[in-house]
Amino acid sequence: MYSVLDRLSAVEVDPAPLVLPMPVAAVRAGFPSPAEDFAVNRLDLAQLLITHPQATFILRVAGPSMREAGIDDGDLIVVDRALKPVHRHIVVAVVDGEFTVKYLHQRAGALRLKAANPTFPDIVPKDGQTVEVWGVVTSCIKRFLC
Repeated sequence: MYSVLDRLSAVEVDPAPLVLPMPVAAVRAGFPSPAEDFAVNRLDLAQLLITHPQATFILRVAGPSMREAGIDDGDLIVVDRALKPVHRHIVVAVVDGEFTVKYLHQRAGALRLKAANPTFPDIVPKDGQTVEVWGVVTSCIKRFLC
């Protein structure tokens, strides 16, 4: 029913640098420019994506409920459990034992989880329902070709 995460036994994040063996250069999305104008560096994915290695998980998303936020079915999300979730963060929440990815809305002490797809209803906790914000989504990793 809701956008549920495939596996919570997430990818273990090693705090050691994840330096890619290939060079990375800036590329303009506008008018072409000579390639020699751009500096080439090595990319450290851990430094770029992870602030708290011991509290960070990478999870695969299943479902289209966050597609208008740029998170699609099959994407990987980086989730930091050390961050304090606040209004408008994209979060991973546990609703009655099931994981979901949604926008967090907090107003006047009331909590609501909102999808970024208008075909999905908001999740508004009812009396006796268990809702826990599990972590804050900090990045999304997607592949365009399989």
